[in-house]
Amino acid sequence: MTDGIIPPHGGYNNLLSFKKALIVYNATVYFCRRFYGQDRRMTDQMAQAARSGKQNIIEACVSA
Repeated sequence: MTDGIIPPHGGYNNLLSFKKALIVYNATVYFCRRFYGQDRRMTDQMAQAARSGKQNIIEACVSA
């Protein structure tokens, strides 16, 4: 049994917040490729922002 919400080994894959962040990231990348394919600067910024949310959850779980 664990003491907290997140198991000591990480376990972020099962968190609802991670699943939603992954959906947002995938949707953002798809949207950018479909509608802003030529504007690389904008698509890079949007994808990086979406990836940042996902990565923050991973880093917080691994370092916990």
